[in-house]
Amino acid sequence: MDRRNFLKAGVFGAVMASSPISFSAFGQATKTTDRLGRLNLSFEPYELKLRHSFNLAKSQRTTTPDVQVRISYDGLTGYGEASMPPYLGESVSSVCSYLARLDLSQFSDPFRIEDIHEYLESVAPGNRAAKASVDIALHDLVGKIMKQPWYKIWGLNPDKCPDTSFTVSYDADPDEMAKKISETAPYKVIKIKMGLDHDKELVESIRRRSDVPICVDANQGWTDKEKALEMCHWLAERNCLFVEQPMSKDAIDATAWLRERSPLPIIADEFLQRLPDIRRAAGAYDGINIKLMKSTGMHEAYQMAVLARALGMKVMLGCMTETSCAVTAAAQLAPMVDWADLDGNLLIENDIFDGLKIVDGKVTLPDRPGIGVVPV
Repeated sequence: MDRRNFLKAGVFGAVMASSPISFSAFGQATKTTDRLGRLNLSFEPYELKLRHSFNLAKSQRTTTPDVQVRISYDGLTGYGEASMPPYLGESVSSVCSYLARLDLSQFSDPFRIEDIHEYLESVAPGNRAAKASVDIALHDLVGKIMKQPWYKIWGLNPDKCPDTSFTVSYDADPDEMAKKISETAPYKVIKIKMGLDHDKELVESIRRRSDVPICVDANQGWTDKEKALEMCHWLAERNCLFVEQPMSKDAIDATAWLRERSPLPIIADEFLQRLPDIRRAAGAYDGINIKLMKSTGMHEAYQMAVLARALGMKVMLGCMTETSCAVTAAAQLAPMVDWADLDGNLLIENDIFDGLKIVDGKVTLPDRPGIGVVPV
């Protein structure tokens, strides 16, 4: 679905919300009734189109499946989103199937976030991105009712937001590779996707054009701990800040070995999903990468950041390829973290929201209620 069709669907959905018949995400008529003073959920698929192919250690893609979500309540609308890169194990079909099972109209108070999350968990296990989409829309709605952005509700100082990294992956086409690197110029940190056979070549290509700090995401692509350690030392000499998920998420002992010897912090990504994983990560990693699509949304992401800090761990805030909806929702936590990788909306060409801005490389939060986004 392109932007024009999505916006048409949104308008159509708003009209249909006042009638006893609305349409599901797959175009089939379902009987629903919007109830005043109750939460009302609607959703539809939306394919994200990447500006460049994403070449990772174990996959390559030019699109990301996505589902856009809305929760309406007494004339207000909260926006949410589920983005599903392949490794999450979710799909448009699974997300829409889960969302179709929900009956949020049983809730008359959107401030009952704990109760609503308990309900989301009771409907089905897993489905983290699907649950995140509801959580984000719920937070957007509650913030709009309170007329405050979430960083203010949490008592956070927006001036403490870090710079965001901008992601680059290898491309065999020299012209395309040069174009990718040129797009990093406005940013103060470059994130490099590694785990392929061209890791050093990619770093050297960037270093010929830029001396800004880099960070590395190996996406579980390094299989030998000795070679991983050698790579960490090599990267440390080239102004690298940290290495994210260097080895398989199952290689806990090897990762702990690497962490003890590495001159760079080792950050958990695929290894870590939700709050209970943090204490396990503390034994093998220096820090964690929190993503809303893994944590089931803002509610648990905030708890994860607090716990990681209490355990003396570094905290990174990441995202998938997403519209500004989910990225801006994640950015509400940015003042709590050491590093941010909030460029998912910058990597797509069909964003449908206006939200956070990157000003001189720094995450800059909009002073709007809720998660801070408006449809465009």
